[in-house]
Amino acid sequence: MSRSKRKWDHIQYALEMGQTRLSGFDDIKFVNQSLPEMNFDSVKLQTEIGELSLSSPIFINAMTGGGGERTFRINRDLAIAARETGTAIAVGSQMSALRNPEERRTYEIVREMHPGGILLANLGSEATLEQAKAAVEMIRADGLQIHLNVVQELTMPEGDRYFSGALARIAEIVENIGVPVIVKEVGFGVSSETAAKLYAHGVRYLDIGGFGGTNFAKIENKRRERLLTFFEDWGIPSVASIMEAKSAVQDMTVIASGGIQTSFDIVKGLASGAAAAAMAGYLLKTLLEQGTEGLIKEISNIKEEIAILMTAVGVQTIEELHHVPIVISGETHHWLSQRGIDTKAFAQRRDLK
Repeated sequence: MSRSKRKWDHIQYALEMGQTRLSGFDDIKFVNQSLPEMNFDSVKLQTEIGELSLSSPIFINAMTGGGGERTFRINRDLAIAARETGTAIAVGSQMSALRNPEERRTYEIVREMHPGGILLANLGSEATLEQAKAAVEMIRADGLQIHLNVVQELTMPEGDRYFSGALARIAEIVENIGVPVIVKEVGFGVSSETAAKLYAHGVRYLDIGGFGGTNFAKIENKRRERLLTFFEDWGIPSVASIMEAKSAVQDMTVIASGGIQTSFDIVKGLASGAAAAAMAGYLLKTLLEQGTEGLIKEISNIKEEIAILMTAVGVQTIEELHHVPIVISGETHHWLSQRGIDTKAFAQRRDLK
């Protein structure tokens, strides 16, 4: 099967399966603040990922590219929506374009449509420094995502089976690429152990890509004769992964992703320790069902709702959200307790003001 055909299959299966509510966001509750002592118009949505300054904490995460005309149109429309809402955007893995120059246009269109925006290139952990530089140059990217997808590759019939040397390659890229490098999981979550290893090798920005969003094990099983069903329930739920990563390395800038479908999910992810939140499957579904204008409206609505929620808990900045009390229940509480993370500390936080 061609790489182009496989990429389109991934999109179709992802839309067909949808997303679950297994990311852990429903286990997070805010403690009501009856005296927020602030106004809605004082909320500031700006946040930072290293030297990258984002106008809001949400960005459009990596989805596709390299799948011919259909992925060209998707990336074009996503880029238009990003431009009109001032939102950062990442492209899907560019390896196909590095191997087949005819696919470059499916990625380059994003920079053409969003010339002044923050744009992230994307490659897997098998990439060399030279390939990383080429991916960044291809779309004049402001940063680079390096995705980790071991479980997907193991489930994929034609997937990779060789994973040694990834840390050394990532460290070389981080040291020499010249733009911020975000290491991201693709839906199985990042553990505290993995976060610590990455930090020790120079990584400072981490997209945890937790369990509960697009399930690439299920997608790849659709393409197998003998199913590896044990991988379909494999992973760390998004909220638990955010807290694992931050508990391991407090200085790590964490991005929440994996099953984020609402503004409420985003604010819960930020309150759990993330500096930003990335959305993919939900925005793709919105684009294909409601068109570009519908996606623009939805992103705008999400931003407004984030500000409304921040007003309700009495914070003006994303940083202040990290200090509001939240109560953790259910499976997330169980997971964190078993992993030695003090959930009571989150409930007894006090805002710094």
